[in-house]
Amino acid sequence: MLIERHQSILELARQHGRVNVDDLAERFAVSPQTIRKDLNDLCEQRLLFRVHGGAMAGPSRENMGYEARRLLAGAEKRAIAERAAALIPDSASLFINIGTTTEAVADALVRHAGLMVITNNINVANTMRIYPNIEVVVAGGVVRHADGGIVGEAAGDFIRQFKVDYAVIGVSAIDGDGALLDYDYREVRVAQAIIDNARHVILVADSSKLDRRAPVRIAHLSQMTSFITDRCRDPEIRRICDDNEVQLIEAAVETVSR
Repeated sequence: MLIERHQSILELARQHGRVNVDDLAERFAVSPQTIRKDLNDLCEQRLLFRVHGGAMAGPSRENMGYEARRLLAGAEKRAIAERAAALIPDSASLFINIGTTTEAVADALVRHAGLMVITNNINVANTMRIYPNIEVVVAGGVVRHADGGIVGEAAGDFIRQFKVDYAVIGVSAIDGDGALLDYDYREVRVAQAIIDNARHVILVADSSKLDRRAPVRIAHLSQMTSFITDRCRDPEIRRICDDNEVQLIEAAVETVSR
């Protein structure tokens, strides 16, 4: 049986995607130690899973709802998107895949001219289709009801018809060993086709993705050309970038390392 505070914590996590120990302690007028015990109890029941400083909604095999993901780390995603857009010149061809951060990149790219955008994300297509200086090509396949992503073998085969200048990809989680992870195995073939058929691959992911877990391996950080995040405090991730000449851009602090 869940106590009333547990029910409230679950509701907050479902609404916002993530809850913070200090914020919850203040909200419920209890100690941080009490909140940590609450979160541990909820995680043991697989109702939440722990991240640094708090917890996130859903077990590691399930992604949180689209609206919760879209609202999570909104300012960080916008900063990441601006930096990604700055790497892409006018008149470029590019892939944009599924994800709320890649959708933020699409928003940031609408001021560009002469782009050819191939996407398996209906939300990206809807954002960019109204701009006459941008040509939008949509992959065919199965449309996920949850987020408008187009997945499956047909979408991957369609992507392989192209060879583009840039790819902008998002992921659900980044493991400590550099593995790029997702929740839906049907997305793997499409994401791999995108990576294989772009000259410059830009991974966009806010720092919360380093705290998450997902079961399906898409690719590895070493396969990226650039990795744009708000901040990277993980020394192993930084080492992987350095060793493989992946350009690491930290949007929140405006620093670039290579």
